[in-house]
Amino acid sequence: MPIQILISFLLCFCCASVQKEKGWWNKKAEIMVKNQLEKRGIQDERVLQIMRKTPRHLFIPENLKDVAYEDGPLPIGEGQTISQPYIVALMTELLELNGNECILEIGTGSGYQAAVLSPLVKEVYSIEVVRSLAENSSKKLKEMHYNNVIVKWGDGYHGWAEHAPFDDIIVTAAPKEVPQTLIDQMKVGGRLVVPVGSYFQKLKVITKLRDGKTGEENIISVRFVPMVHAEKTPNNSSKHSINK
Repeated sequence: MPIQILISFLLCFCCASVQKEKGWWNKKAEIMVKNQLEKRGIQDERVLQIMRKTPRHLFIPENLKDVAYEDGPLPIGEGQTISQPYIVALMTELLELNGNECILEIGTGSGYQAAVLSPLVKEVYSIEVVRSLAENSSKKLKEMHYNNVIVKWGDGYHGWAEHAPFDDIIVTAAPKEVPQTLIDQMKVGGRLVVPVGSYFQKLKVITKLRDGKTGEENIISVRFVPMVHAEKTPNNSSKHSINK
């Protein structure tokens, strides 16, 4: 076979493989949105569109790739999980985003929730208590060009005072009680979406009102990994940010 024909054949084969790789997850993501999100009441079209376009399989271990778009949480190592797609979409929708927000996320995990938020807001500041997860998710988000996401290793109970006040806050691990520090670091009118409780947990939306008051709405019962104080994490200085 002439070398030119061989090269053309290999190029066509590679292009076909790339298209096949892209096609399989696009179809699964579309089915996920239709069956898991729309049928369960997610209505924000911006959220639905981002859930279609975000490659969830790239945020989980390779051996779980085939179940990336199924309706359930998955382990990501260090005793942590990536939330099921419906919960990610629901919590994102509950923030009621308009596109100009500066968001604080507590619990970066795999980076998937931050990746979903990234195109929907101005900035995402994300804190992860497990150092290896913080480093890995930061690297992945940077490689995937989510350039408005800044990740740091730290204790989420302290928030991120340097960049406060935040328009909204999302917490992806369950504290026993809502940390007052997070409410303090939120703007008046801001929304804190957080699962609260020990064994029995409720997903809540806490709205910050004037004069130190808050409003609270219970959404659904959920099951998240517990939010814990870190034994050894750096302070809140931005010098400990992993990516900028």
